[in-house]
Amino acid sequence: MRFETHKVVNSRIGEVDFDHLTFGETFSDHMFQMDYANDEWQVPKIVPFGKIEILPSLSALHYGQSVFEGLKAFRDRKGGVNIFRPDKHAERMLHSSDRLCIPRVEKDLFVGAVEALVTLDEQWIPKKKGTSLYIRPFTFATEDYIGVRVSEKYTFFIITGPVGAYYKEGFNPVSLMTSGEFVRAVRGGLGEAKTAANYAASLLPAHEAKKKGYSQVLWLDGVHEKYIDEVGTMNICFYKDGTLITPPLEGTILAGVTRDSVLQLARHWGIKVEERRISIDEVMASIKDGSMTEIFGTGTAAVISPVGELFHKGETVTINDNKTGPLAQRLFDEITGIQVGERPDPFGWVRHLDI
Repeated sequence: MRFETHKVVNSRIGEVDFDHLTFGETFSDHMFQMDYANDEWQVPKIVPFGKIEILPSLSALHYGQSVFEGLKAFRDRKGGVNIFRPDKHAERMLHSSDRLCIPRVEKDLFVGAVEALVTLDEQWIPKKKGTSLYIRPFTFATEDYIGVRVSEKYTFFIITGPVGAYYKEGFNPVSLMTSGEFVRAVRGGLGEAKTAANYAASLLPAHEAKKKGYSQVLWLDGVHEKYIDEVGTMNICFYKDGTLITPPLEGTILAGVTRDSVLQLARHWGIKVEERRISIDEVMASIKDGSMTEIFGTGTAAVISPVGELFHKGETVTINDNKTGPLAQRLFDEITGIQVGERPDPFGWVRHLDI
């Protein structure tokens, strides 16, 4: 798939310290851009990364009509580049777009645009173990008006940038606290869409959690305030009595791509999997009696994030002596191995580019 391309005159890559990468602060030379007007997407193009001009009346700023995705590209240890599950991310963005009344970017165009941009900025993909090129596609309303209605204009962007570990802990156990008085999502709301408003609801509780020394918030359901939903930036899994348990996709949580990868791998390995409601009371009791031996988050940014401590209603429990458990380690090693071409890919998850 070919796009109108305007390359930078002078690359900024020489300004980047690839040995000390943080997450989400450095961006590659180019970005993909495509505008929507007159009921159709216009000519797609790749242009130099830079500022965009908007008016204060931009509808997305006032009414939050925006969706996004997050995926990664990796150096294949045998040569070339691997993009992890771009088709699955494209499908999820279709779902999010439908929920926000945003025009669809069809799967072939989404994947083709990602491949073209990654190929052009291939030198920005870091080589160090544990690093990758983060890819952020997003669409937002661009009509200029003040009024609650669906916009008639949009822009679809893709930007990329080299990243290191998402959490400062790296692949080490993080600490969580439950959501307390706060509610993030209910059925019929935006919990299952990857949209800015979904994340805005989590910012204050996450800020309060960090002030108390916790990495993230473990969200409870917004109706009964007792069933686990997800963590602010990832899905959550529990390993109890040899069974991998994760909350079901019932409209309040995101259909995580890494979540799906973990469930497929577990079933492939013969591990019993249950997608069911699990209460915070069951979790706390199971940790105390020793039947729940691991808790870990799943997400594109961190892949697998072990949980070492959990705080709920004034009580803190420790999981697996605050150490990474064997299942979390196995899943992390397998997924990251597939991503960089060190392990077989029986599910066809990797899109390989010979560049």
